[in-house]
Amino acid sequence: MNLDIHTFIVTAIILALVGMVLSLIGSISALRSAPKIPFFRLRRERQVRGWRLLLNTLFLGLLAFVLNRYAEPTIYQYFKPTPTLLPPPTTTLTPTITLSPTITPTPSITPTLEHTYTPTPTPTPHLPLAIEIQFTSIITPNPNSVFSPIQFSQSLDSSLQPLNPQQVFQNPIQHIYATYTYDGMIEGVQWTILWYRNGELIHYQTMPWDGGTGGYGYSDWNPPANEWIPGEYEVQIFVGTEWMVVGSFIVEGESPTITPTPTWTLTPMPSITPTPTYTLIPSITPLPTSTRWNTATAITPSPTNTRAPTATQITPSPTNTRMPTITTTP
Repeated sequence: MNLDIHTFIVTAIILALVGMVLSLIGSISALRSAPKIPFFRLRRERQVRGWRLLLNTLFLGLLAFVLNRYAEPTIYQYFKPTPTLLPPPTTTLTPTITLSPTITPTPSITPTLEHTYTPTPTPTPHLPLAIEIQFTSIITPNPNSVFSPIQFSQSLDSSLQPLNPQQVFQNPIQHIYATYTYDGMIEGVQWTILWYRNGELIHYQTMPWDGGTGGYGYSDWNPPANEWIPGEYEVQIFVGTEWMVVGSFIVEGESPTITPTPTWTLTPMPSITPTPTYTLIPSITPLPTSTRWNTATAITPSPTNTRAPTATQITPSPTNTRMPTITTTP
């Protein structure tokens, strides 16, 4: 018979409680019957037996309390729990009453369907080739490895358990965790987890496995709040290239709009560079030199004029302000 840890602890607690009740009944019976025995030695042995059974009752009660409070968490610290696969839900058929028609009318016109509905098959999740070429592990996956259904929440407790798991989230959202349990994993085998939004890949992780053979695990996505666009999200887990499990959730409400915060940058003022000024030094203009003219012009007397001739005025040179006149008499 195979028992898991939880069932073993519950069985041990029940046995301890049953033993405690039996010891209590035996103790009461021995202590009541001891005074009725006439022989001292037998009476003494019966009393000792009664008190011994009473102590045994207290011990079994304390043992049941310790097993119920501390045994299971202590065992899980040394033996990782293995996920329990839940059987798929069964559909209960509801019987319907079939009426037997008495008269079958003969249709005169056969209706023709304008549109024929063909259901679209749900595709099996597959690993994109662009991610498959990033594999670094060469370890063959265990074909018996299993994963539990994925649960989604916005926070985890200290034991990696989801707090308030949901299927529908309302914006604003900051952080989503996808938690699961696993068993039969091999250290170093390649595993991949993909996040889709409305069929479009938005986030992924692929790396060699380092989480042991069994236990609890999670994957998370923490983008800016404005990237949680309303729609249907899906998370797929692969071991090697084999699809293991898929989970989905819905985000509703408009994502918040991030308002950019202006950043002030101090720009230093340009320094003033003094411009040299040039002072023109006036050139020295030489003063004009005076040229003295001493040339005299002789006047020939007319034979018919006895009057003394007048002196002819000589026009000075442009460079001379005034020239003296010289008068010559014959």
